[in-house]
Amino acid sequence: MDSTNRQPSQSSSWLDRRGFVIGAGAAGAALGSGLGVAYSQIANAPDHVLQIAPTKLELAPGKVIETFAYNGTVPGPLLRVREGQQVSIDITNNSDIDDIVHWHGLYLPAAADGAMEEGSPMIQRGSTQRISFAAKPAGTRWYHSHNIAGRDLTRSVYAGLYGFFIVEPASNPARYDREVLLAAHHWEPRWVSMQDIRKGPPPDNGLEVLYASASLNDKMLGHGEPIRVREGERVLFRLLNASATENVTLALAGHRLTVVALDGNPVPTQRTVETVFLAPAERADVVVEMNRPGVWILGSVKDDDRKIGLGTVVEYANQSGDPQWQAPTSAGWDYTMFGTERAVPEPDHRLELLFEKVPGGRGGYNRWNLNGNSWPNTRQLLTTEVGKRYRLIMTNKSGDNHPVHLHRHTFEVTKVGDKKTAGLMKDTVNMTRYSSVEIDFVADDPGPSLLHCHHQDHQDEGFMGLVTYI
Repeated sequence: MDSTNRQPSQSSSWLDRRGFVIGAGAAGAALGSGLGVAYSQIANAPDHVLQIAPTKLELAPGKVIETFAYNGTVPGPLLRVREGQQVSIDITNNSDIDDIVHWHGLYLPAAADGAMEEGSPMIQRGSTQRISFAAKPAGTRWYHSHNIAGRDLTRSVYAGLYGFFIVEPASNPARYDREVLLAAHHWEPRWVSMQDIRKGPPPDNGLEVLYASASLNDKMLGHGEPIRVREGERVLFRLLNASATENVTLALAGHRLTVVALDGNPVPTQRTVETVFLAPAERADVVVEMNRPGVWILGSVKDDDRKIGLGTVVEYANQSGDPQWQAPTSAGWDYTMFGTERAVPEPDHRLELLFEKVPGGRGGYNRWNLNGNSWPNTRQLLTTEVGKRYRLIMTNKSGDNHPVHLHRHTFEVTKVGDKKTAGLMKDTVNMTRYSSVEIDFVADDPGPSLLHCHHQDHQDEGFMGLVTYI
């Protein structure tokens, strides 16, 4: 693949991000295996091996995507470990650029987390890096590239560089007969001027990303093998939105889904719903009672998304015929319905965060500000003390959705708009346009921790900052 057009101009936020992290990566490497990372003279066999390399992905007959992947598969290999298990993973970079792998939702040292901004070293092209850490907490986690994409829409999570990382708990939140893992992804991205397509947003808005195809796992809807089930089974679906920028709302026609965990963490209140909403990076564990024999579509509730491939077929034993779609009667989604009404502890400190867009203008790229600054001027966004509880009062003053992710910590959602809630533990929370959300976290994992929007273009355009410890 040609990477000659991936370098943005000297004034771009993408260069600022890389310019800062070159030094940080070298510092992380110097820390060595004491912080969970080893870089040379790897003697013992690892528990898992990942190889970053270009691949050709056949989404459907005649629809072949040239992308990058782990071990030649999309998603990458399933990594399944026991909670607390010491895991070693060798990552070989056979691509044409330096890259990095982030372990999303896990507690681990900053140098092993896979974020350049925290000091994790890049995996140089042609080299092998070993990551070693104790796997925790339990639940549906995932791994993905945390590289800069910038203008190049073949890189980072625009590509097929993602996979499931399952940490088995001592006990599961629900009984089920078997599990199915499904990752949603959008393909063939391109930069577009949205106001040229549908006469909006306002003319001063910058470029956005649109896609020509989509899939659940490695196939578009109607292609590949169906998910085969039997009547009476309880199936656990582990759902992941691995798209770089797109929200998804999924439904299984003819069935209802019981949400038992979000972002890998058991919910205090399990709810049975028609649809599941996932912003980029969010996960949901749902149990489905297989009680409607037939051939059904599991896919996006949006007709346009299903038309470009976002779905799969669920086929009961001894059933045949064309797969059926039934539009759900409701696609509403509210985090608070999975929480409780109990009181939450008072925080030691309240910190306000204001998110704003600086429009790039027609044909340009946007910038994003956090409290008036964007990366790299947010290297000291928030300062914390070990053991203290912090409430982040976040306000989105833009017309964009923002899945806000905090590395190396789990937080409690305590308020969505005017609704108070408790007990819902996540690592990514979606902020809808012009909304407010409050989250509480305990500063219990010392070291720099990145807070950012999980839209690839937003973080490349400055939407991130560091939470540091004193």
